[in-house]
Amino acid sequence: MNEDIFDVLIYLFENYMDSEIDIIPDTDILQSELKAAGFNSSIILKAFEWLDTLALQEEPVFKSTKNFRIFCAEECHKLDMEGRNFILFLEGMNILNPVSRELVIDRAMAVENTRISIEELKWIALIVLLSQADEELAIAHMENIIYQDAPDFLN
Repeated sequence: MNEDIFDVLIYLFENYMDSEIDIIPDTDILQSELKAAGFNSSIILKAFEWLDTLALQEEPVFKSTKNFRIFCAEECHKLDMEGRNFILFLEGMNILNPVSRELVIDRAMAVENTRISIEELKWIALIVLLSQADEELAIAHMENIIYQDAPDFLN
């Protein structure tokens, strides 16, 4: 099975985060379930590390509604023009705010893939939004973007 952390993250989202389950099993139970579902142990650990790092992110002290984002060379290499434009589109649509935008970029850069596809970026954005408080509307918009085949506003 050719898998990466996105497969694990999507599995967790579809089975736990997007359901009405109030109690999420502990890490050991989740790891066992993921192994039973056919995921490789090293990929499971990488996905959990990725999620743990997201959970430990501190909110920046300085916040401004007036900001400008310049992508560094490493970010431009990993996030092609379409990906960078997509991030800025999400921010322009108020799905991402400056803090969540930076978290999306940080989590995209943390993935071992050489390049991040637009589909992967959509999932990163959704999972980042799920980690933030009071983002129900943004999460709903992001889910619509993910599950629509060809959204008109992105063409």
